[in-house]
Amino acid sequence: MNKIPVYFMPGLAASPTIFENIKLDPERFEIFLLEWKIPVYGETLKQYAQRMCEDIKHENPILVGVSFGGILVQEMNRLIPVRKTIIISSVKCNKEFPRKIRFAKVSKLYKLIPIWILQNVEKLLPYVFEEKSAFKRTELYQKYFAVRDTFYLKWSLQQVLLWDRKTPDANVIHIHGDKDEVFPIKYIKNCHVLEGGTHIMIVNKFRWLNDKLAEILSE
Repeated sequence: MNKIPVYFMPGLAASPTIFENIKLDPERFEIFLLEWKIPVYGETLKQYAQRMCEDIKHENPILVGVSFGGILVQEMNRLIPVRKTIIISSVKCNKEFPRKIRFAKVSKLYKLIPIWILQNVEKLLPYVFEEKSAFKRTELYQKYFAVRDTFYLKWSLQQVLLWDRKTPDANVIHIHGDKDEVFPIKYIKNCHVLEGGTHIMIVNKFRWLNDKLAEILSE
């Protein structure tokens, strides 16, 4: 029996190692990990998605994307036929963005954010979270936050904020945590909800996600 190819796309600037604990039935599925490319100057998200599709070596794959990776795989499934598209800790359209993101788009404040903040985000965590939580999150960021190219970070931030999809794709399967601070659950519709799941639940709630993915892929 031919195995079903499942391609995983990590979140913004993240390494594919965020999927190191995700397990699928090896008799039925074969996992492939996608990595971020450095964008070309002036490249649109659609053009970038087209380049990413070049790394898809199988027909009718399953695409799984986390956060910004979830936005990207939704653009990819416009370009190639897929069995399923699954997004985790992401959004299905720009109407699911929280107000602060929509405000940043309208006001263009995103142009004023120093990129060093993103490049050194782990150094800021103790000022945002309580000490114990900050320590754990710092370790996670140091391990998984892999792409620190300045142009990539600026481009990615802009692509998220300016994403123009207004209507969700009804075929996209959405998994989301009710404690997600980046994309709060109150703005999200029609999703599988993990109680206590945060924006990094792909890392710290992988056992639940393994069970949920097995359930979804079996449908």
